[in-house]
Amino acid sequence: MSNSEGLHRDWPRAAKTLSEALPYILRYAGKTVLIKYGGHAMGEDELAHSFARDIVLIKQVGVKPIVVHGGGPQIGQMLDRLGIKSSFIDGLRVTDTKTVEVVEMVLAGSINKQIVSAINNAGGVAVGLSGKDGNLIQARKLRRTARDPESNIEKVLDLGFVGEPSGVNPNVLETISASDIIPVVAPIGIGAAGETYNINADTAAGALAGAVRATRLLMLTDVPGVMDENGKVMPQLSRKQALDMIRSGAIAGGMIPKVETCLEALDAGVGGVVILDGRVEHAVLLELFTEHGAGTLIS
Repeated sequence: MSNSEGLHRDWPRAAKTLSEALPYILRYAGKTVLIKYGGHAMGEDELAHSFARDIVLIKQVGVKPIVVHGGGPQIGQMLDRLGIKSSFIDGLRVTDTKTVEVVEMVLAGSINKQIVSAINNAGGVAVGLSGKDGNLIQARKLRRTARDPESNIEKVLDLGFVGEPSGVNPNVLETISASDIIPVVAPIGIGAAGETYNINADTAAGALAGAVRATRLLMLTDVPGVMDENGKVMPQLSRKQALDMIRSGAIAGGMIPKVETCLEALDAGVGGVVILDGRVEHAVLLELFTEHGAGTLIS
């Protein structure tokens, strides 16, 4: 059998797949979907190219995508190149004046423009933003405390210019999304005095999704989803189940703040949040346009 004959046999299957996607395309047409993009999906060229094509595709069929990206590894690499030492407390990078300049340069500069270029090269029209643009993400200093094990006294930890959203101005995103343009947002916030804050990308994505009342928040990660006690992905999770699993320790480590962000987004009016594996090619399309979806839906 020639390659041409094999290709012809695949065409009916491809047409069937497109036809089966129609009800899901209609479900999300005109709706806002916010995608938090990071991890291996962002670091590998093939996956990055595939992601850009998928974002263009969902825009073309009437969905309004907003992309929020991270960039921790790239920030670390640039700090090393510049000889700037950094440390972490509870998984958050302590960010002094020099570090926050590098964070902004990497996130709002090189990474943001790489994603914008990839989407544009795939046939879309993307524009890069940071939380500073149009006062999109207003931020305040993140406060964390720790209890001294010897004195049992609780002390405030100084993380420097690490922030959390204090307010969101969705007008910029809503105006852009209503056009043919796809917004790509770097998680940099602006303080009351104009200072720059480094915001965790998951946290920024949750806050923005709530502000624009997104139908879905898709959190691309490096895990298949939330696992049960047998190590199997749970396709769906209620708020109560999620809280019970955190209390029991079934959800632990770095998954705790991610799930808590999902629950906060639901509180803010997001229709549903999905934690899914960004290492799987076309994960976004699988989640939105197929019956089985991908990852874990928390609703």
